[in-house]
Amino acid sequence: MIEVNDESGFEPAVGAVELSELAAYVLDEMRVHPQADLSILLVDEAQMEVLHKEWMDLPGPTDVMSFPMDELRPAPVGTEPKPGMLGDIVVCPAVAARQALESGHATMEEILLLVTHGMLHLLGYDHAEEEEKKEMFDLQRRLLLTFLARKPHTASSGDIDDVAPVMDDE
Repeated sequence: MIEVNDESGFEPAVGAVELSELAAYVLDEMRVHPQADLSILLVDEAQMEVLHKEWMDLPGPTDVMSFPMDELRPAPVGTEPKPGMLGDIVVCPAVAARQALESGHATMEEILLLVTHGMLHLLGYDHAEEEEKKEMFDLQRRLLLTFLARKPHTASSGDIDDVAPVMDDE
């Protein structure tokens, strides 16, 4: 079950339906059970700053944080994915909006990028080492581009080819 809650107060409101569709798409592409539990929470900068300090011991708000639960991993080809709790992703739309402006693309595209990035962290991907980073960011880019290509009505003024990789603190 994919649950999206917007507690951010960000205007314009973030498209919960599109976030749910993206999450379902990524789960399917990554061979994760369709009934895996995933929570996406959108928060304001003050809430994100508290989480960032509490969990990462870093000051200020960040863009995205991931909290894995059952350590679900993509099912190998030929096997059935296992249900379970994937975890929680927390996104700060206000930080995403600033990053989108700096990168020259739409805020919603940045939020979709952050959710994709967070989901990959929940699935065990990381970017601490250069080889891991390349694998994760290539996969993140492919997932986001193929999702957006399926949804031509979501195209915005920004060029999705210019979507920068997420550089978070995780």
